Amino acid sequence: MKQYWRLQQSQSIASLFLWTSTITLLVWPYVSWRFDPTATFLGISMTYWGLISIAALVISAIFFIGYAYDQVLSLWKDHRTVDTERNPFATYQLMPQTAIIVGHLNELLRRQAPDDEEVIASCKWVDEWLAWCCEQEIWDRSQNFWDQNLPSQVPPLSFLPGNVAAASRERNAKRIDEDD
Repeated sequence: MKQYWRLQQSQSIASLFLWTSTITLLVWPYVSWRFDPTATFLGISMTYWGLISIAALVISAIFFIGYAYDQVLSLWKDHRTVDTERNPFATYQLMPQTAIIVGHLNELLRRQAPDDEEVIASCKWVDEWLAWCCEQEIWDRSQNFWDQNLPSQVPPLSFLPGNVAAASRERNAKRIDEDD
């Protein structure tokens, strides 16, 4: 996987080289008549100066288009912002696996500073958020999957507020009854 990632990272440099060489060699037959192959400038044939100038023009055009796309038009930035804003798991909702981790961390924090009122207030707020997240359908679907596909059912998860596992099983049973 690391090699695949490295290949992707070097793709932009390789792509720039391939675009430059391809376009330069495609354009050269149309402009070669302007460069006298017998003449030299600074000891270098005018043919090479022509190829280098076309390549520099192509690279400049590619960088200008990239700059305009990124800075002026901002096409990809707004698209990513909309994706993030509309994704509930990037804004206010926790995935069940993340809720379990946050619940563990919240309980650890509570045990580390039992006398600190600010920490306890923060932990209570996180408890409220976790309680809300654990009442959502995504939690119920995940727990239902875990209960059905793992060797043992989900334990009480004492680090999460309330009896999350039992409450989720009740909601799942109610949904099944309503579907019938």
